[in-house]
Amino acid sequence: MVRYLITRLGQALIVIVLVTVIAFIILHLLPGGAARSALGKEATLEQLAAFNHEMGYDRPWVQQYLMYVQRLLHGDLGYSFQLNQSVTEAIAQRLPKTMVLSLLSTLLAVVVAIPLGVIQAVRRNRWPDYTITSLSLLAYATPIFFMGLMMIILFSQVWPILPPEAPQGFTLGEMLAEPAGLVLPTVTLAIVTIAVYSRYIRSSMVDNLNENYVRTARSKGLSERRVVVLHTLRNGLFPVITLLGMYLPALFSGALVVESLFNFPGMGQLFWQAALKRDFPILLGVTLIISVATVLGALLADLLYAAVDPRVRLRGRTS
Repeated sequence: MVRYLITRLGQALIVIVLVTVIAFIILHLLPGGAARSALGKEATLEQLAAFNHEMGYDRPWVQQYLMYVQRLLHGDLGYSFQLNQSVTEAIAQRLPKTMVLSLLSTLLAVVVAIPLGVIQAVRRNRWPDYTITSLSLLAYATPIFFMGLMMIILFSQVWPILPPEAPQGFTLGEMLAEPAGLVLPTVTLAIVTIAVYSRYIRSSMVDNLNENYVRTARSKGLSERRVVVLHTLRNGLFPVITLLGMYLPALFSGALVVESLFNFPGMGQLFWQAALKRDFPILLGVTLIISVATVLGALLADLLYAAVDPRVRLRGRTS
């Protein structure tokens, strides 16, 4: 298992280095260069040259990349002249809010998807399976912005029981003080995730229900509920553990739409506003953070999978 962990850590480190290289290349492929992006179209050649000299953009590319990595290691993601603040500060203000929204939607998705997947597997090829499958496919095929609009119309207009806008508090505590405003964004972001997770759980559960250890447990006289919950479900959740880490990019893309739709002051809304204003430092900073988080999420999923799957530990002993 130690060899497996070292291999995965090495692969994650290589991917993170490649991410920084790609971000560095994109920064230098901006229309007119980083100086033109920061100073605007009316900047003179002298101003552009002074900016490039101050930022070190007139040095060799290898030296620039090493300086770029050094700034990243010190938490410097650049400066947004549109917001007149550092990219690190702008992200730090909004990242906790997006993390709360993503965490709430993921918890809701897992809590709902597990029983739905189990019901589909146990009642496979019957009407509960067909009904949940049809609803899952409908939810997966529906654009998330349309789903959010329907949520606003139904629960803020037709039945005015929830606010149509997310909490607008500047701090995380102020936002959590208005839990009703988090309901619609959380549910909207969770619906597609529920559809995906329930299908994975169903498929994994169906495979495990046909294994020999399940037949052995039944032959010993264990109840069907005990066989499903204590034996099959535990092994059926292995693929979902990996999926949790790999699903981070899709979760952020959904958060981008949901935050813009419900005016949620998180990273998704920051990214969307930066795209409209061509604020490239913000775009690159957010992209870099999400890329690194995706790699670390996949690594964490692999480590959790290795911790709970005895086959990985066995391979580690025999290698």
